[in-house]
Amino acid sequence: MEQSWKQAKSVFAAALSAPLVWLVLFFLLPLAIVWAYSFGHNEGLTQIAITGTFKNYARAIEPLYLKIFLKSAWMAALTTFLCLVIGFPVALAITFASQKAKTWLLLLIMLPFWTNLLIRTYALIAVLRNEGYINKGLEAIWTLAAKIMPLQPFQPLEMMHTNFAVVVGLVYVHLPFMVLPLYSALDRLDKSLLEASLDLGAGHMRTLFKVVVPLALPGIASGVLITFIPALGAYLTPDLLGGPDSQMIANVIERQFKRANDWPFGAALSFLLMYLTFVAIAVQALLGRKKGAQA
Repeated sequence: MEQSWKQAKSVFAAALSAPLVWLVLFFLLPLAIVWAYSFGHNEGLTQIAITGTFKNYARAIEPLYLKIFLKSAWMAALTTFLCLVIGFPVALAITFASQKAKTWLLLLIMLPFWTNLLIRTYALIAVLRNEGYINKGLEAIWTLAAKIMPLQPFQPLEMMHTNFAVVVGLVYVHLPFMVLPLYSALDRLDKSLLEASLDLGAGHMRTLFKVVVPLALPGIASGVLITFIPALGAYLTPDLLGGPDSQMIANVIERQFKRANDWPFGAALSFLLMYLTFVAIAVQALLGRKKGAQA
């Protein structure tokens, strides 16, 4: 048995070595370099001196950038809330669907992952722009109404390059990340508890909020976490759908690296965003541990 365990360890080490080397070389090492840049400053156009300074982090929490951080957190939180409100009924419907319908519904939820994000965002632009499908549909309704009553000429809704467009785009992109964990949690529920609640006189809404939601809290927490974090660091959606007042922190980071050529400050902003991510994960883990201890 001892020899077989040693052989198993050697096989395990051999299987682990290649992905471990890949992880260190192409993830941890570049991340460490960018982290080191955050404690440096520019020397000329191409040189960065790493001096251990905290000036970049002090600059990152100035009111201008702190306001952008808070706005990004607010938009990410709003996106997460809307995804939860929309995604929970969807996940519930999938849970109680027939086996055949469940397969097709899950396929529809995962279908966006098979399409490039850039293509999906441009498709949303075709819907939201002044000449898009929403305004064309409203114009057709307006034209029909104008034949019945006197109306002013139709004015298209200004949806593009606004905070509204950014939030719609973020919800559109991140909704599957909320639905799948919710479905995973709801699908494991003991259906007899729901039947018992209904048999004892609780209505459907009371059963939903008193039985289903508490039992689905682990899935809700996971969905909130994996929706909020990517939404907080979203770059493409606010860049294409937002205007000057709709930019999020990831857009500011991109400008520091590509346009301002201030890599140390961009690195500090990047790692502040990463620190916030770690805090969110830690809070979720602590809440989960506390709930498990109480149970």
